[in-house]
Amino acid sequence: MNKVYIYKAYERFWHWTQMFIVFLLLFTGFEIHGSYQFFGYEEAVRYHEFAAITFLVLVVFTIFWHFATDEWKQYIPTVKNMKDQANYYLFGIFKNAPHPVRKTQLSKLNPLQRLVYFGLKVVLIPLLIFTGLLYMFYRYEHQGAIESLNIDGLETVATLHTLGAFLIIAFIIAHVYLITTGHTVLSNLKAMLTGYEEFEDDNEVEKKLTASQSAEEEAETVNE
Repeated sequence: MNKVYIYKAYERFWHWTQMFIVFLLLFTGFEIHGSYQFFGYEEAVRYHEFAAITFLVLVVFTIFWHFATDEWKQYIPTVKNMKDQANYYLFGIFKNAPHPVRKTQLSKLNPLQRLVYFGLKVVLIPLLIFTGLLYMFYRYEHQGAIESLNIDGLETVATLHTLGAFLIIAFIIAHVYLITTGHTVLSNLKAMLTGYEEFEDDNEVEKKLTASQSAEEEAETVNE
C-alpha cells in the first residue's frame, strides 16, 4: 500500500466540526418539530439557534478556504467516467473490481461524489440556511414593536426546511455506508482522521482489472 496525503488539516477540522453541528441541528430540530422530548422545547430552540449560527460562521470560513486554496474546483461536476463509477457502485464493488477513478490530492472526488457534493453546497445547504433564517427572523423587534416579514406564514418554509433535513439524513446514511467501502472497513475513516489515504500498488490494481475483465469475458462466453 502507498500512503498519500489527501486531506489537509483545515479540511479535516471542517469535516468533523460540521458533522457535530449537523447532528446537533438534526437532534434539536426534530425535538422542536415535536418528534420526542429531551432538552425541552425552549432549550431545544436555544441550542438549535446556537448551532445554526455556529454553522453559518463555519460556512463563511470554509467558503473563504475553498477559494483561497482553489479547493472549490474539486466540486465541479463532470460526466467523465460517470458511467464507469455508477457501474462500480452497482456491480463492481461486489466483485472486488478496481475503482475506476484513482483518488489524488488534486482530484479527491469521483464523478458521482462531485455531483452529490455540488448539489449539497449549491442547493441543499443554501436552502436549509435560507429557510432557517426565515424561521429565526420571521418576527423581529423594531422600534419597540414586533414586526413580521412580508410572507404568508411559515407553512411552506417549515415544509422545505423539514424536507431538507430528511435529505441530509439520507445523505448521511449513504455517506456512512460508502465510508466502509475502502480497501478495509475503516480505511476511509482513518484517512479523514490522519489526512493520509492508503492506495493499492499499481501492479495490484492491474491484476484486479485483468481478473475482472476475464470474469466478464467468461460470463459472456457462458451466456452465449
